[in-house]
Amino acid sequence: MPTSSSPSSSLQLALGPVLFYWTREHYADFYREAADWPVEFVTLGETVCSRRRDMKLDDWLGLGRELAQSGKRVVLASQTLIESEADLRDLRKLCDNGEFTVEANDQSAVQRLSAAGMPFVAGAALNLYNPATLAVLARAGMQGWQAPVEMSRSDLARLLADCREQGIEAPCEVFAYGHLPLAWSSRCFTARRHQKPKDRCRFVCQKYPQGLALRSQESREVFTLNGIQTLSGACQDLRHEVGDMAGMGVGIARLSPRPEGMAEVVSAFDAARRGALPAPDPLALVDAEVCDGYWHGRPGMDNTRGGAAP
Repeated sequence: MPTSSSPSSSLQLALGPVLFYWTREHYADFYREAADWPVEFVTLGETVCSRRRDMKLDDWLGLGRELAQSGKRVVLASQTLIESEADLRDLRKLCDNGEFTVEANDQSAVQRLSAAGMPFVAGAALNLYNPATLAVLARAGMQGWQAPVEMSRSDLARLLADCREQGIEAPCEVFAYGHLPLAWSSRCFTARRHQKPKDRCRFVCQKYPQGLALRSQESREVFTLNGIQTLSGACQDLRHEVGDMAGMGVGIARLSPRPEGMAEVVSAFDAARRGALPAPDPLALVDAEVCDGYWHGRPGMDNTRGGAAP
């Protein structure tokens, strides 16, 4: 039986960029399937590490064109941590692609896009917490923005209300499913795990298509290591909150890709936004611990539907 929550089909679904390092074949197979999934947006690109060179900009553009022909709205995501002149050159090429809107995950991308008068989406890594900052970015060309992953439901509701009062109409996107991206570092944790220097890493992170679990001394899975990126150990799962999201003014729910079971994840969120969420259903969509603590103003690893993560 479905829950009593009202249908929220006005809420759109977005497939976020792949955060992990996959092979070219894996990317091609994944997005070939994604073309038929009930998502309105697909974000493409390498956001974590510039050394992941299997996919060039032309490759992402090719995938974007195919997805656009399938009716998807395509966004190209910029790298989050810019560390070199080479990174800046790649960023300029991305911003100047001439076909797709860019998700700016670093202020250098915002500067490049706004100076050229090009519209953009503001990524969660920009840390947008107040309407004054959002107003500045809206004037610079922002057409959508992502809430910080640790922002609670109540704080976001207040922020959205303030935005409406100030006439900021750019839609808000919430990270609704996946390992939460928490931090980036100039060091590569995965390479260090294999006792390799970052510049001669031999791309060991490709051995971990859903990241490397980091456990505490008490065997608690606290984080997921993904090269220079640290993610949550558990997957955030906000299926039960999509009706509330739509009601408070969230426009888009982002689903972060997993190497296996992603079609089922998308299907479950599509059903949830249409009011067909089964109850009770506190379990993960795939074989992973789940969390929703940040959304409820609690420690991020908490699972309010099943207690704190073990």
